Amino acid sequence: MNKSEKIKLSVVDQSPIRKESKPSEALKESVKLAQFTENMGFKRYWVSEHHNSNSFSGTSPEILIGQIAAATKEIRIGSAGVMLSHYSPLKIAEEFKMLDAFYPGRIDLGIGRAPGTDKITNQALNYPKGIINVHNEFPQMVKDLIGFTSNTLDENHQFNQINVLPGIPEETYPEIWLLGSSDYSARLAANLGLPFSFADFFGYTNNVGPNIAKIYREEFKPSEFLLKPKLNVTLQVICAESEEHARHVSSSRNFNKIVSTMGLKTYGFIKPEDASNWILNQNIQNQVEYFTQGYIDGNPEQVKQKIIEASNNYETYDIGIVSNCYYFSDRKKSYELIANLF
Repeated sequence: MNKSEKIKLSVVDQSPIRKESKPSEALKESVKLAQFTENMGFKRYWVSEHHNSNSFSGTSPEILIGQIAAATKEIRIGSAGVMLSHYSPLKIAEEFKMLDAFYPGRIDLGIGRAPGTDKITNQALNYPKGIINVHNEFPQMVKDLIGFTSNTLDENHQFNQINVLPGIPEETYPEIWLLGSSDYSARLAANLGLPFSFADFFGYTNNVGPNIAKIYREEFKPSEFLLKPKLNVTLQVICAESEEHARHVSSSRNFNKIVSTMGLKTYGFIKPEDASNWILNQNIQNQVEYFTQGYIDGNPEQVKQKIIEASNNYETYDIGIVSNCYYFSDRKKSYELIANLF
């Protein structure tokens, strides 16, 4: 078996919004894309959580997961991720156990530590109780979430008497993943014996990612949920028939990213016909080159080579793909070409 045959592909979908379209249309396209990629052979489909965004419409992954799971047959569906710091671990456990009751053995619960939004929206999401000290409180929140989800709370835990519906015992329960772009979540996942997904798709994290993956593997402690490290890396990829067309398609994503990075208000992804004609000054060009340094854009052969290279660098065959662009047809084509490669 060659390298490409070993790679298992999954999707991370941020539900991108087109400038002239509605957020609801982006959500409907997420369901359609899940059906399409399931037929293409992708093994997992995760949806993201963003708030107060004009570019991404997924504010409630647990609701979108239910819609996608109902419209698909076998592909695993999950979150990438639920921003746990905003919520009660008990409530998240209840939501995802309910999803698992409807779609047993298909639900993944990916947990993120970041707020997934701006400062004022973060305050609103936590109002009136106030924003937690993530560094101090997040590890216990994850432990509680594990206990509530798998019915394994310690007998001395203050909430041990709570019956976490939809029932005890369940034949299956959601698989919990920690997501991150730093060694904090990697070390926590390793300490708790959980799977870990590294967000290489941010673009500027790939220069540290392999070292973080190494930390996760070296510090991993077997648990009742996982006996050996389980690592996913998710990449930002646009694949097209030609390198030139891939650059054209990706220009919408790059424009959206740089405008957001500059602190300006964005109103959805603009057409590549407009974005590709954007004239950059040297300072902005340098910023674009910085945040796209880890992106993979190109023709099928170029993309295949880069994905295999990432697989080698991270020492994992579990590869997630983010493909953000303007036209839905270009997104579908990118995933189709990638699926055909592997």
